[in-house]
Amino acid sequence: MKKQTRLRLERPANLDSYHLKERLTENEDFVLVPAEAWHKLLSWYDMMDDQPPLERKVVDLPSTVKVEVYPVEIYLCLSSNLESTVSARFSRADKIHAIHQKIRQHFNVSETAESRLWMRNTDTSSERLRNLNMTVLDTCLSSGMTVIMEIRNADGTWPTSRPQIMRNSADEDSYQGPPGVCGLTNLGNTCFMNSALQCLSNTPPLTEYFLKNSYLEELNFTNPLGMKGEIAEAYADVIKQMWSGRHYSVVPRVFKTKVGHFASQFLGYQQHDSQELLSFLLDGLHEDLNRVKKKEYIELRDADGRPDQEVAEEAWRNHLRRNDSVIVDTFHGLFKSTLVCPQCNKVSVTFDPFCYLSVPLPVSKERVMEVFYVSLDPTAKPTQYRLIVPKAGRVIDLCTALSQATGIHPSQMAVADVFNHHFYRIYQTDEFLSCILDRDDIFVYQLSSGCVDQDGEEVVMAIYMRERSHYRDYGSGGNSYGTSLFGHPLLISVPRAQCTREDLYQLLLKRLARYVRPLDPSEEVEEEEEEEEEELYKAQTNGVSDDEGEEDSKEAGPSKKKEETQESSQTEEQNNCQSEASPSSEGEERAEEEELSSEPDRGSSTEEGQSACGSTDTNSQDATDGDQSAGAEPSGKEEEDEDEDEEEEEPASCAQANKRLPGRRRYTERRKKALFTMQAVNSNGTTERGMGETDGSFSFSSQPYIAIDWDPDMKKKYYIENEAEKYIKDQSMDVPHQQTTVQLQECLELFTTVETLEEENPWYCPTCKKHQLATKKLDLWSLPEVLIIHLKRFSYTKYSREKLDTIVEFPLRDLDFSGFLLKKTVNSTEPPCRYDLIAVSNHYGGLRDGHYTSYARNKDNGQWYYFDDSKVTYAREEQIVTSAAYLLFYQRQDKIRQPTIPPPIPSSTQPENHISSQTCDGMDGAASCVSMETD
Repeated sequence: MKKQTRLRLERPANLDSYHLKERLTENEDFVLVPAEAWHKLLSWYDMMDDQPPLERKVVDLPSTVKVEVYPVEIYLCLSSNLESTVSARFSRADKIHAIHQKIRQHFNVSETAESRLWMRNTDTSSERLRNLNMTVLDTCLSSGMTVIMEIRNADGTWPTSRPQIMRNSADEDSYQGPPGVCGLTNLGNTCFMNSALQCLSNTPPLTEYFLKNSYLEELNFTNPLGMKGEIAEAYADVIKQMWSGRHYSVVPRVFKTKVGHFASQFLGYQQHDSQELLSFLLDGLHEDLNRVKKKEYIELRDADGRPDQEVAEEAWRNHLRRNDSVIVDTFHGLFKSTLVCPQCNKVSVTFDPFCYLSVPLPVSKERVMEVFYVSLDPTAKPTQYRLIVPKAGRVIDLCTALSQATGIHPSQMAVADVFNHHFYRIYQTDEFLSCILDRDDIFVYQLSSGCVDQDGEEVVMAIYMRERSHYRDYGSGGNSYGTSLFGHPLLISVPRAQCTREDLYQLLLKRLARYVRPLDPSEEVEEEEEEEEEELYKAQTNGVSDDEGEEDSKEAGPSKKKEETQESSQTEEQNNCQSEASPSSEGEERAEEEELSSEPDRGSSTEEGQSACGSTDTNSQDATDGDQSAGAEPSGKEEEDEDEDEEEEEPASCAQANKRLPGRRRYTERRKKALFTMQAVNSNGTTERGMGETDGSFSFSSQPYIAIDWDPDMKKKYYIENEAEKYIKDQSMDVPHQQTTVQLQECLELFTTVETLEEENPWYCPTCKKHQLATKKLDLWSLPEVLIIHLKRFSYTKYSREKLDTIVEFPLRDLDFSGFLLKKTVNSTEPPCRYDLIAVSNHYGGLRDGHYTSYARNKDNGQWYYFDDSKVTYAREEQIVTSAAYLLFYQRQDKIRQPTIPPPIPSSTQPENHISSQTCDGMDGAASCVSMETD
């Protein structure tokens, strides 16, 4: 109800406006009269010239209804000129839309220009006035505050926003390219989001809806299921920038932040599924733009034998009563769901809306696996095989398939997953093959079965290769040397009786003979002569002269047999010393020496093995450069403490034993070097463990892991890295892998076949009054203008996880759905069922990592483009159908608009920078966009 004030007016300098004096009292200084009474007074007495009526409104305050005598006076300005302000008075009952129109009129802002309002709280902070339908009272605007209008730039950005554009060149502002041909910067594992955005951006009805600003009138700020319009506004900003034709690439950082705010699963920069992002985005846009402001409760009814046409129309009407938006208009269709109870044969028919179709892919019962076979023959390189195994098979099936190719019995095979130079997992034969991914590096090792002890027990050892650092690692609380893994690990089987350091050392020398160069006697002499000056002092105390050393070195060169005999005798003497055995006489030593020289050499069946089997003397400091030798386990501070204890406990026996050693044997002991040392470690090869030695043998309670530790200088000299990495390919690898190819129609047929519900998702039968594993059948009833088909390449069950690389051949034009629709065409006015492809979202890679790209057809020029994050290139139609296709976007032919501008002609002379000069950054995991075929 309007009221009129009179009496005591303050006439300002500007006669166009009249202000009441402050603190006026009603019925003393002015009288409020109803609008009807005021008009009656005017008809009787008329009104003075140049004096407008002073109208006031009734405002509904939280606790009362009151006439607003003093309206709110607000200052208005543009963001481009904050100093130029004008004042205007508004009622608290006025909507923000009135302020918006007032600013447009005063500053002559075009009605077609998109703008937004800000309420300045302080000099440094402002708040967006998003909902123009709110009142001045609800937004807490008060007299003296400033409202700023911001007008969107021609390039789609806002003046007050942070730059969201990737600057490619200095003339970015002058760039003018095809609208929509714009990349999206990868912010770090956000290619899934970029791919989905590019597909939606090239969906004509949705993009035109935002470009024409139709969304501004339909923003729903009160929907409890929505995001207060923020998702719709953030999406609109991205679309307007991409279709401005002013940018090579856009940085969707604000959009990414909004998505993470409303969907916590997308927070951070982890890898995600583009279909999951698309599902969230379509639902969020729908709720933010829902024309239904207040949703009513609707009870769903079963068909109960009614005609399908009647039930379908009822279901669609009920759906529109709660859901009415551009998303429903564009993407929503209807399918028929039929459930049949297996016990009472109750048939339940419902019609449900859908936003996209998730169609399954035909699953093959076989699987192709590539493995590396490591033979027991040390001279044979690993061989790569391509095998066909049952998809639901076990590890023993893999061994059986490999056995047919190699002739080795499956019981002699061990299967392991090698990752980062260590065994990520060693599989048991009864494990399912589904736990092995296609990208895993699978090694199959041949194990020996002939050399077993009397109990028939063998120990399968995992052997790692480690390189010691030159410096001790004091930072971790110890003083041991730092190590790093390298090369390929080994799995070997060893009889428990031969689990000694000497036997393992000789066995490993034999297995590594292909890529480990053996020690040469001449090299050993040269190494000793370099250290001879330091050893002269020790030689004097031991009674060894220079002449004896020279004579011994000459004798040791040509005779390996004699050298090994001395070695064996010396090792036995050292063991006697360590075990506190009483010293033997010289006669007994010679007898033992002669007896050992008559025994065949152990662990040296090959020439390389014979030349490489050096002494594993634990007392040789020269051999290990201060670290452990092949016969010494402790290192660092513990080693020093143990040495001190041994000196205190048995100084006499060790010293006496050293005196009894002939000069020649002692010199050989110092001269001989071990190529590497051995240490028991954990499964990752990082933590050292005790080897449980008992009487010179190792005891293991579980899977043993042994690390071969190399001194850097020894590794550089004797380890042939190039040879160790070599492998050969079996002829099975030359046979091209035939990828399974299916038609899209086959996937749609699978979607509409009868299936039985899983135990985790039963159906409650209203007749039986209990949950049943009913049969379910889905049929298409009506299709939307834009149909999204999700190819279910990722399969997740409680037994397996896999990605299907099946090639789905889908048509680019004339996809006919008439054979799949239950609703038959009644008259010619109904839309046809033929669709044309407009966009494709691709996924390259596997389950662990991957990369998303997209193909899309520009709505203006009809040209196909390939979008790879910020990089955009021309695409040919024959490139689009690949095994990476994941999401297919089809538009109904009767809705496709002909190109308004001629398509560009791709030319080799035209620089690719005309489209986008950016390369992929922030890629997912190990993904790369060098080529389209691989990640």
